[in-house]
Amino acid sequence: MVDINKQIRMAVKTGKVGFGSKDALSSTNSARAKLIILARNCRESDRDNILHNAQQSEVPVYVFPGTSLDLGAVCEKPFPVSALVVREAGDSEVLKLVAEKK
Repeated sequence: MVDINKQIRMAVKTGKVGFGSKDALSSTNSARAKLIILARNCRESDRDNILHNAQQSEVPVYVFPGTSLDLGAVCEKPFPVSALVVREAGDSEVLKLVAEKK
């Protein structure tokens, strides 16, 4: 079992990530993302757009069990994070979240 919080934190520190639903939307449009992590309380309109674009671009999406405040805390950011874009996983095993989900 992958420790979600630990792997997200590692990806933020050692990989290449982006924050926010706008970044998630543009990254799924251009298929630059390897994984999108959405907070449980991501705005419905944003979530629907991101999920639609991710499906079109075949980018996997993981729904984080916590809120955007929780996700922000895991990323060690002083602000809520509704969406996290993983472009490169770095030393983390965050991409295994998708493998486990299937």
